[in-house]
Amino acid sequence: MKAAFIETTGGPEVIRYGEQPKPSPGEGQVLVRVKAAALNPIDLYIRAGAVNMPLPKPFIPGCDLAGTVEAVGPGVKNYRAGDRVWGSNQGLLGRQGTLAEYVCTSEEWLYPTPAGISDEAAAAVALVGITAHLGLFRCAHLQAGETLCVNGGTGGVGSMVVQMGKATGARVLTTVGSPEKAELCKRWGAEHVINYKTEDVFAAVQRVGGDKGVNVWYETQRAPDLLKTVPVLARRGRMVLTAGRQAQPTFPVGPFYTKDLALYGFAMFNATPQEQRRCADDSNRLRAEKKLHVAIGRKFALAEAAAAHRLLEENTVHKAGTLTGKVVVVP
Repeated sequence: MKAAFIETTGGPEVIRYGEQPKPSPGEGQVLVRVKAAALNPIDLYIRAGAVNMPLPKPFIPGCDLAGTVEAVGPGVKNYRAGDRVWGSNQGLLGRQGTLAEYVCTSEEWLYPTPAGISDEAAAAVALVGITAHLGLFRCAHLQAGETLCVNGGTGGVGSMVVQMGKATGARVLTTVGSPEKAELCKRWGAEHVINYKTEDVFAAVQRVGGDKGVNVWYETQRAPDLLKTVPVLARRGRMVLTAGRQAQPTFPVGPFYTKDLALYGFAMFNATPQEQRRCADDSNRLRAEKKLHVAIGRKFALAEAAAAHRLLEENTVHKAGTLTGKVVVVP
């Protein structure tokens, strides 16, 4: 089969394209013919060697996939050949990834693709949808009527947070970097959109939140400013951190504990299969109800995987601002 793979960690240029052995499903495993794969920042960090995980050699990167079941191994209960599925959690903890024509995975990491949802859209929602859901509901316990602020409303995770918050009945605030992105967030249900390039974000949040403040702050940016975030949180507010591996912000202990605040940090790949399935099932429900949409910024052929990695890295690490939406690779 054709695949994008690496023999050593490094920049996007280490990604090669060529033939790799087609996997075969073992006990409890499903062989999926990949129709679409989506990229995430974790894929960049693993490829670069910035995240210490076991890597088979050669290693096929990529967490997210959508496609069609090609074959199943012994003991598989929920899928059969021809089923459309999507999933995440590949390319992690020693598992081979999704930038290939075929992927072999445990059935616990796969979910049925709803009717009417394209493979590209299914792959693009995978990791980011599960991450947004874990933070909002397993961690922060977001409730209808609460005020939710997500810092970065058109990013992969941020766009899911905006829409899931709206679907829950929360009042949603978010930040963006352009009028075009502001319009996109408004279509997704954000009640207030703050342009961080032209406005003082925390002053605007304070003004909109009023005396009650923000109940849940979902931080998707790499350098959180806790000195400014904590004051805008409501009493018993919750903050969720999912980015900033190297960040070491100053922490305002007194203002934090005297407001009964809570801080949650988590990595999606630490969640159990059962926890992730609850997120996936709810994501499928929201998509079937047309309450969850995904913006696809660029599509690449599998042979262009290095260019896809380079574009995402330019925008996530170097803040180029040339991408709105997910990067999808199509074998």
